[in-house]
Amino acid sequence: MIRTVSKIIVVSLTVSFVAGLVIGGFADIASAQDKIKVGVSLPTQREERWVKDAESLKAEAAKQGLELSFQVSDNDAAKQISQCENLIAQQVKVLIVAPHDANGAAAIVEKAREAGIKVISYDRLILNADVDLYISFDNVKVGEIQGEYITKLVPRGNYIVLAGSPTDNNARMFKEGAMKFIKPLADSGEVKIVMEQFVKDWQPAEAMKLVENSLTANGNKIDAILAPNDGTAGGAIQALAAQKLDGKVPVTGQDAELSGAQRIVEGTQTMTVFKDTRLLAVAAIEAAVKMARGENVSANSKINNGKADIPSMLLTPVGVDRGNIDKLLVESGYLKKEDVYKNVKK
Repeated sequence: MIRTVSKIIVVSLTVSFVAGLVIGGFADIASAQDKIKVGVSLPTQREERWVKDAESLKAEAAKQGLELSFQVSDNDAAKQISQCENLIAQQVKVLIVAPHDANGAAAIVEKAREAGIKVISYDRLILNADVDLYISFDNVKVGEIQGEYITKLVPRGNYIVLAGSPTDNNARMFKEGAMKFIKPLADSGEVKIVMEQFVKDWQPAEAMKLVENSLTANGNKIDAILAPNDGTAGGAIQALAAQKLDGKVPVTGQDAELSGAQRIVEGTQTMTVFKDTRLLAVAAIEAAVKMARGENVSANSKINNGKADIPSMLLTPVGVDRGNIDKLLVESGYLKKEDVYKNVKK
């Protein structure tokens, strides 16, 4: 009798254990099926700023329990379209796109909408398309910060005015903001713009060549350089260094990259604009989750992209120079102090 009871107990426990495994297995399958799948397309990983975006997006997606499919187009518009078509074929719920070509990326939005997929235009605005949401910083404000800073520091003299890639709508917005301060001085004759040029693909080497040419054409008489980001600022400063003018000619920047921060404390770059990509990534992932669930996403602005007024979530950029770099970049944990001051002699 005792043996029979023992057998019954063993069989019962075994059945319960197997049932538990089966139920747990079904739960895991259901969990995997319920997981929201989001596609991300970034233009590049060549710049530190975009590396940080990728890291922040992946970290926030992990916190939210999202399944993230990641693609990088390496500044190739056709490749970005192809990669996004692949993401659409994977049946992602939401597509987050930072376009290399603002106009060309409209084709991505069209294909996504045909598949019933929501599209978030990330950092850069996709033009002439029915984008569901635009998440970025106030890019005109970025340019205003640069323009106001440089004109207060150098209210007269010869200016080189560089802008970002001609395919990037943000580049035009940055320039628009900066020229609010530079153009009045140019119109009055206080400032002479000796070069005004877009920089292909934001390439530092292109910026260096442009500044080299301008220095040669003007006998090295350059008083200020509006560089749209830290990468182009680095190229401009290389050209200045060849003429022993680095640290003598004010140069703006943007993105608060480590290299830019290092140049600021070393004295060769004058300022940068801090756009905390950690906040941008959080906003994008949170919006993607709400969209996938059919929930409303709050926006604080609307921006016309040539086709419609796109609901927009715009974050606030901040100017950084030698006076506040420790507070804004180091104390916030964005950069490490030992890295920023690595090349500064004690």
